[in-house]
Amino acid sequence: MSKPSKTSPRKPQLLHLVIGGEVERGDEVVFKDLDAVDLVGVYPNYAAAHAVWKQRAQQTVDNAEMRYFVVHLHRLLNPDEDEA
Repeated sequence: MSKPSKTSPRKPQLLHLVIGGEVERGDEVVFKDLDAVDLVGVYPNYAAAHAVWKQRAQQTVDNAEMRYFVVHLHRLLNPDEDEA
């Protein structure tokens, strides 16, 4: 006879997207070429996305027009929910 499993409550996924590309000007987020935007990936929390963002930003530090961003997908998917 198997023991009942004790499962902890699931944490909500706070999805984040990391993207980057060359921007037209440093003070605006207007990409030069949308076909060349680097869609790095989707991550389950901000900490994981931030680590990847930092790595990519450091790899492209010599290109002043290259910028990477963390997009809070969970805010777009559930705009009426408060942040956890």
